[in-house]
Amino acid sequence: MPECPPTEPTIFLVDDDDAVRDALATLLGTVGLSVRDYADPRTFLAQFDREAIGCLILDVRMPHVSGLHLQEQLTREGVDLPVIVMTGHGDIDVCRRAFKGGAVEFLTKPVDELALLEATGLGIRTHLARRTRLAATREAREAVAGLSARELEVLRLMVDGASNKQAARTLGISARTVETHRASIFGKLGVASLAQLVRVYLTSLGEGP
Repeated sequence: MPECPPTEPTIFLVDDDDAVRDALATLLGTVGLSVRDYADPRTFLAQFDREAIGCLILDVRMPHVSGLHLQEQLTREGVDLPVIVMTGHGDIDVCRRAFKGGAVEFLTKPVDELALLEATGLGIRTHLARRTRLAATREAREAVAGLSARELEVLRLMVDGASNKQAARTLGISARTVETHRASIFGKLGVASLAQLVRVYLTSLGEGP
């Protein structure tokens, strides 16, 4: 089983308006969420934990670095933190750009409290799912990397649906040798069925569920 990511979520809140920041931090704290707030994007970039689980609540219009520019920078850096975008000047172009950048929600100020709580819940669930898939992919890749070159050839033929005899003919080896490789593959990948084996292989390619 893949190693589970840490499950204690942190909400990162970036807004240059002190009153808004304080109000939202208080609201999120009332439902037991840990909140770290920042007055500007540059401070956030310098201080936030890139391994943390949670989501980012981000104001669009801030001095120096806009919320959308911060969102784009995080994407370039490969940061997978889900983003909730807020603005007091909602327009369709900003909304479209935010969603195109991967935002999970777009909220207009004054923010509806229930909508914000629902959005943060969605962001946290989304992030946990991403990290779980990433851990599974990493573990599967490490397992497949432990196979020999011949075992990898046999594995690919098995995934393609080849029988032992068909694999033997393709590789120019005996069916018994294929069976030996097959048993070794099952052991190294820690699977008990062909379906599990196919799932591990596809997960290692980033194509698993």
